[in-house]
Order: sequence, then structure tokens, then C-alpha cells
Amino acid sequence: MFFVREAAYSPSMSMVGTVHIVDDDPAICDSLRVLLEASGFAVRTYGSADAFLGAAFEIWGCVLTDVSMPNIDGLELQNRLREAGSWLPVIVMTGQGDIPVAVRAMKAGAVDFLEKPFDDEMLLNAVRRALDESLRRQKTDAAAAAAAERLAELTPREREVFDLLVTGLSTKGIANQLRASPRTIEVHRARVFDKLRARSLPDLVRLMLTADPKDGRHH
Repeated sequence: MFFVREAAYSPSMSMVGTVHIVDDDPAICDSLRVLLEASGFAVRTYGSADAFLGAAFEIWGCVLTDVSMPNIDGLELQNRLREAGSWLPVIVMTGQGDIPVAVRAMKAGAVDFLEKPFDDEMLLNAVRRALDESLRRQKTDAAAAAAAERLAELTPREREVFDLLVTGLSTKGIANQLRASPRTIEVHRARVFDKLRARSLPDLVRLMLTADPKDGRHH
């Protein structure tokens, strides 16, 4: 079904984690593992979704899972990962009769699906895309953590001013809202800009969106 080729994904592959193969067919797991390892990917295989969920897996990487599996199928695996707070990109593998299920998986956040039988290049491209997405999410989370750390430097009052500033409220409007004098708000406003190293209101808005990326997130 698959053949081995010598090809590396990229020098930064170790940064994006492991390809986790979840399939109740040992032959499929072995074939996929051989192909992916020969192409330079780090791989772990699991004979069931239960085995995968019970393992200590890396935060970064991707999941390559069959849709139709006993006990916990691919869709339920996807749901449980989300419930656990994991944003591992998921690729689902499906037989012809399971295409509607695969579409549901995509709507629920899967990054791709592969219809069996598929060739090796199709698989490799799907895994590359998933790992690229994993790296993108990793960078987004790192940026969010850095932005949140900067926001944590604000005093409670400064944070109130910040939260109102990013809504577009004027100094006078903020003063009315917080029942303070406009001069006091100007002082807090200047401190907010100084602590956050912002030069303009758009800088503050970008920082807010970076610190809380969920609204614009993929998955």
C-alpha cells in the first residue's frame, strides 16, 4: 500500500512534535509508521483511542486517526481532545462509506481527511500541513503568553482603563465610566501605554487580540 522513500520534512520538525497514529488495524499502523519515519517524522502508534488518551503525549504534533474504531471512534476522540484542552491538529482517515462522518469531523475542527485507499504523497502532504498548523498554533500560544504577561504588569485600575481604551472610549468617556477625573485617567492612560510599550491605540488592540486569540482561532 505504501512505499518507503528518503525525504526529510524540515530541519525544524522536532519543534512541532510527533505524529500520533491511532488505528485498530496493526498492519495499517505499521505501514503508516514505516512511511512517516522514513520521511523523517517522529511517530508513535496506538491500537485504540483509549490507548492514545491514556498515554502521556506531547502537546505539539498532530493526530492521524481512523474514523471507524470500536469503543471510541475518531469523532469522539476529537471531542475528548478538545474537552481536555488539547489543540493537536487532527487528520481523519475514512473508508468510502464514512465520508459524511469525515465531513462532520472537518466541521468539528479536523484539519484534513484522507479517503482510503490513499497514496503516500497524499498522506505526507496532509501530515506536513497538520504539522505546519501545529507550529502556527505553538507560535500563537507563545505570543499569547508573552502578551498576557505584559498585561499582568498593569495595576487593577490600569487594566480597567486598558479594557475601556480598546473599546474606543475617549478619555472623558472612561472618566465618566470609572467616576474619575479626566486628568486622573490621562495619568493612567499614559502608564498603560508606557508599561505595554505601545505607541498607539491600534497597538493596544493588537496586544489584546494576541493575549486572547480564541476569538480568531481555528480550531
